[in-house]
Order: sequence, then structure tokens, then C-alpha cells
Amino acid sequence: MVARTVVGMAIVTFVDETTAGERRAAWGLEIAEERLTARELIRRRVFQEVAEFNARTPEVFQGLVQPEDTERVLNGYAVRTPRRIDAEAQTALALRAFAGNGFLVLVGDRQVTDPDEEIDLPLGAEVTFLKLVPLVGG
Repeated sequence: MVARTVVGMAIVTFVDETTAGERRAAWGLEIAEERLTARELIRRRVFQEVAEFNARTPEVFQGLVQPEDTERVLNGYAVRTPRRIDAEAQTALALRAFAGNGFLVLVGDRQVTDPDEEIDLPLGAEVTFLKLVPLVGG
């Protein structure tokens, strides 16, 4: 996917994959900076997906990590009672999951392991969030 510049901003493409081989459609986020920490990149991604959910309040949240009081379903997390999701709380969950190896962050072909590591985001950058799925029976 090709990034485009929008009034001095680049589109960073986010891709979600799992170790089981599942891949969710890529989506883009405008980012003005050429360098961000992994922590800030995760925060911006989570804030965007929470904002989109809260604007529409569908029954299923399709985000990086499972919000509290939801149930895992085929295409995301079912929200039991219609409500808004707290972006700060969701970011904290995502950062804990990152620290606990719940998912890996790959920028291009390079894995980012430290949340405070600054990441170069060149034009056309693709960031993959690889969710680790436990092996069945092992």
C-alpha cells in the first residue's frame, strides 16, 4: 500500500495479523511526525479505533486489545451493554499487552521491543501488529 502526503502528514498503514495466519484489512492513520516512540504509536492507534467505535457504537469492537467486560467473538469483541469505550483505559490495556508479549510490533521487517524506542516512520511506512495466538494442545 502506498502512503500519501496530506498537508504535511504521511499516512502510516496499520496491519493486524495473528500467528495463526489471520490478517485483518489494513487501514491508515495520518501522522505528522517522522519519528514516534512505540508507546505513542500504540496510543494513537488505540485512540483512533476507540474514537471510531464511540462515534458509531456498534455491537462489536474491532481493536488491538479486548476491552474490559466484553466477549471475544469471530470479528472482534462483543460489547455486552451498549457503551462508550474509554481510550485511556484501552491504551493502558494495550501497553500492558505489548509489555507482556500479547502482540509484537513490526515496522517494515524490524521488530520493536521497547515501548520508549523511537521509530522512524518514512513515507509509506507499514506497521504490523502481530497478535500471538497460543498453540492448541501445547
